[in-house]
Amino acid sequence: MNPVLWQRIEGALVFAGAIALTGVTQPGWPLWVWPLALLAPDISMLGYLGGARIGAVIYNAAHLYANGLILALLGLLTGQPTLIAAGGIWMAHVGFDRALGYGLKTSAGFRVTHLGRIGPD
Repeated sequence: MNPVLWQRIEGALVFAGAIALTGVTQPGWPLWVWPLALLAPDISMLGYLGGARIGAVIYNAAHLYANGLILALLGLLTGQPTLIAAGGIWMAHVGFDRALGYGLKTSAGFRVTHLGRIGPD
């Protein structure tokens, strides 16, 4: 099977697991918080205002599974369910992006990712 397809399947599974983790640790979040929190890492796209190279670095830094995992682990270690949920929603965002084929960016431009080119050619 194609490695890109494996990464997209992995992203979908991470998304599902991370949404479940978030729901279990923060069941009281108002409904409007979910989409805002889920889209928050995309603020990193503003890095592209500084050019493709800087944009890719900032975007990629915000789109690593490790960031959400570290945040969730910090929440677990300190007994703060809100941090666990924030880490979960961050991992969910990254997983969803990967499942849709939005990978880590290259300095060649926003549409060129490690999972292939995004959008029409």
